[in-house]
Amino acid sequence: MRSNHYSIRTRLFSYSIERRAVYWTVVLTIALFALVCVSAGIGSLWISPLEVLRGAFGFGDDATRTVLYSFRLPRAAMSVLAGACLAASGALLQSVSRNALASPDMIGVTGGAAAAGVASLVLTGGAIGLTGLSLSAIGGAVAVAALLFALAWKGGVSPLRLVLIGVALQTAAGALSSFMIILSPTYLATQAFTWLTGSVYGSSWNNVVSLLPWAAGFGLVAWMLSRKANVHELGEDVAASVGSRVSRERSALIAISAALAGAAVSQVGAIGFIGLMAPHMARRLVGPAFGAVLPVSACIGAMLLLIADTLGRTAFPPNDIPAGVFTAAVGAPFFVYLLLRRKGK
Repeated sequence: MRSNHYSIRTRLFSYSIERRAVYWTVVLTIALFALVCVSAGIGSLWISPLEVLRGAFGFGDDATRTVLYSFRLPRAAMSVLAGACLAASGALLQSVSRNALASPDMIGVTGGAAAAGVASLVLTGGAIGLTGLSLSAIGGAVAVAALLFALAWKGGVSPLRLVLIGVALQTAAGALSSFMIILSPTYLATQAFTWLTGSVYGSSWNNVVSLLPWAAGFGLVAWMLSRKANVHELGEDVAASVGSRVSRERSALIAISAALAGAAVSQVGAIGFIGLMAPHMARRLVGPAFGAVLPVSACIGAMLLLIADTLGRTAFPPNDIPAGVFTAAVGAPFFVYLLLRRKGK
């Protein structure tokens, strides 16, 4: 009988993934590539998808190449990377906590990253580099994630307790960020406020290069640990019975999730709800197995942020609306829907 899974086995790890997951990953990757071509062509200067491809490979006229390389392609690439990081972070959190409402922006991880980023901007007068900002945001995200699970732990992590404490930490982090912005000079306050709203505006290839190693590195580690995440979804007792080092593995998975969210926040700010929506959409397509959910979530998250940013820069010209406004407009009703569905159960 033909197997429904593809298997990868090495000395370091073994991995099995359903054919359905491979199919949807390939389909969504192709769709994402097409969406990048369309998004990069939309604007005051219309460029056809074919011309976008030509310009990306160095062909076409000078004006087209300048618009693509200087403005639109780096912005699209940043949307893809940041959206994928936020979605993967949400998928990890939901898996480890066994809580469908968990996402980096709902339980304070994004707020911790944003607060640390604002603090680094204010304390250095905006002189901190991209690497320093990334390290600050990742450190803030990991610190808040550790504090959250320490406070929520009581013989296990209750989904309701996790969300309630997470909302409190998110609120506290937001208040701290606002306090620092109020005390900072006007030019820094404007920069920090725009960043907190969540925007891909002004992204350059330097930003993309700064985020790429974090996204690739932590994303690969999350993929390699997918079997451990699957075990943790079955509960602590089951995980311990099959030989898992529960506390150590949970801490590692949470740290990876926080690092992915923090890396994304350091470049695009506190964009919300992608980490909540994308894993749910992925599970609808490929089922609950984390090894399948992770790559599909990343593709969906990348598409969601790319669409939001495209709408932000084209829907109300000449204004450039932060992408976070559009993700919140869709994500807030989605969160209410999840709450009502859980209440019905």
